[in-house]
Amino acid sequence: MTATVLVVDDEETARLVVSEFLRSKGYEVLGAGTLAEARQFINKGEADIIILDVRLPDGYGPNLLTETARMVNRPQIIIITAHGEISMAVEAMKNGALDFIEKPLDLLELEKSVRRAGETVAMHRELNHLRAAQAGQEEFIVGETPAMKQIIDHARRTAESGISALITGPTGTGKEVLARYIYKIGIRSGKAFVDINCPAIPATMFESELFGHEAGAFTGATHKKIGLMEVADNGILFLDEIASMPLDLQAKLLRAIEERSFRRLGGTVLINVDVQILAASNRNLKEMIANGAFREDLYYRLKVADLDLPPLSARKQDIPDLVGHFLRKFTARSGSQITDVTPRAMQALIDYSWPGNIRELSNVIERAVIFCDDPTIDLNHLSSDVLNAIDTGA
Repeated sequence: MTATVLVVDDEETARLVVSEFLRSKGYEVLGAGTLAEARQFINKGEADIIILDVRLPDGYGPNLLTETARMVNRPQIIIITAHGEISMAVEAMKNGALDFIEKPLDLLELEKSVRRAGETVAMHRELNHLRAAQAGQEEFIVGETPAMKQIIDHARRTAESGISALITGPTGTGKEVLARYIYKIGIRSGKAFVDINCPAIPATMFESELFGHEAGAFTGATHKKIGLMEVADNGILFLDEIASMPLDLQAKLLRAIEERSFRRLGGTVLINVDVQILAASNRNLKEMIANGAFREDLYYRLKVADLDLPPLSARKQDIPDLVGHFLRKFTARSGSQITDVTPRAMQALIDYSWPGNIRELSNVIERAVIFCDDPTIDLNHLSSDVLNAIDTGA
């Protein structure tokens, strides 16, 4: 993760010395000689960390603590104090400053403080983007099918090694659930899990969403934006339905994966990241490659591990386990006292063709829990699609 540091000091020489030192350590650095200049960067969302002098030509530096207190992504502020200002610095810490350092500056001590601030920035980015998505994570149901046992074995190896993986299979087979399972059991558990629904992003905005942009990069870009690949640093980036990604961006993604770095749109600083890529598709990517709609080199770069989920119709012996899982899930959510499914209802579920796969089965069980007032789900609680299949023998 690359953090942007704003150095606010009216002494130009001191400002330049600190700025060049931090740039040599890999940080993006901005400079301001007054509070007014600093506020311009802050209002654009360009400052992750602020190194702040106390006495400035146009005001009292620690006033920024009060001004930024209600910001969603409040910058981490490090106060630079002169001798005799320690009591003021302690008060600033109470008001939200991360640290204070006395003049003359020890650059190594300053770097330690900035590094700690960067860790806080990274944590806040993850919290802002990820916690809601990770809530209620479903555990992957393996079942007894040999193919599924092999997939789960490969998924565990993928999780332990941190390699890229391509997860394929028809819609509703649990590709995202498998990706989250890899995250949960893997070496990156507890770090970021960033999911991108590729079809939902307009082609013109894709590069900005993935890599971020600098203020002024294009019309309307009034603030710096951190891209989702940067948010996923040290964690997992899940690209759902990657077949929808524009061809020109596929080339940029391939380069970012291979070089483990990229530049924000409109930016010049190289941002280094360590990200495990999991991609999913319900489309035949080999056919798309043949038609020139998907890059072959990206396909093989993603397909270090190949996890091809079968349709539910090919793993019917797993349906009782899946029904039990969804029954526990939805009765716990609703407070229902339902404990079982009648044999004839279970047989109807096993015999059904499940064109919508596991997602459809989940919906059928959720509906049954809602409409069942008995302790056991029976035929009359199942959906019309399942019942009609019984009548037609389908």
